[in-house]
Amino acid sequence: MPSDDPIVRKMVDEIVEHNEQFFADEANKRQLDNLRRILPVLLEKGVDNLNLTMFDPATKVKLLETLGDEYYRKGQTDLAIKVYVLAGSREKLQKLGKYYDGVGQVTQAINCYRLASDENSLLSLGHKCLENGHIKDAMSAFVLVNDVDALNKVGEDCLVKERWEIAIEIFKASGNTTRLAELGKRCVETREYDIAFQAFEAAADKDGLSALGDVCLADGKFELAQRAYRTAGNDTMLQFLAENFGKKV
Repeated sequence: MPSDDPIVRKMVDEIVEHNEQFFADEANKRQLDNLRRILPVLLEKGVDNLNLTMFDPATKVKLLETLGDEYYRKGQTDLAIKVYVLAGSREKLQKLGKYYDGVGQVTQAINCYRLASDENSLLSLGHKCLENGHIKDAMSAFVLVNDVDALNKVGEDCLVKERWEIAIEIFKASGNTTRLAELGKRCVETREYDIAFQAFEAAADKDGLSALGDVCLADGKFELAQRAYRTAGNDTMLQFLAENFGKKV
């Protein structure tokens, strides 16, 4: 077979390329092993002060992950997370999120999953928090994945448990103005005017705010009435309040 045969040339080129890659990988491995030996020095210098631009992407990632592992081993989890983010190491962040979830540190777990862009884990953890009654953590997880249905479910659970202020936060996050307005009316009926104001304001319900202002005015709560009218843009009632009860606001 002649030496200039295209098939032979292709085979030779592939062998050369494979060998070059092999030796490059071996060199990178030796370089990484050497860098691991000086980890204490790197840790002392701090990740913010390290210049790693001279390394190829794979070596840089491995080095950062090694630094992150060492920070984690030393209990410096905030730095470990920061380094994993710099390395773009989703798997390390997911693993750390599972650890935090396992030891009941839900807020930290949510943060790790957020940084790892792990929506499946966030959803799973959100539902787990909801089942365990950890409403705020459930809300945090569902907000991150923009799960409107799940958020509304959390909001309904808050209504049942009369946790009005958290319900307002949740329905505001899910954009459920209908439930916010309903909550506002309910709080007016129970004379919880401050919470009613929050609900109507979150719903941008001008009619609800004006109605609240009327109730507060009749109940002698002039300052809250003024706030409600002002937020509703009800200039007529603001003027009426100022001219007739100006000394009380």
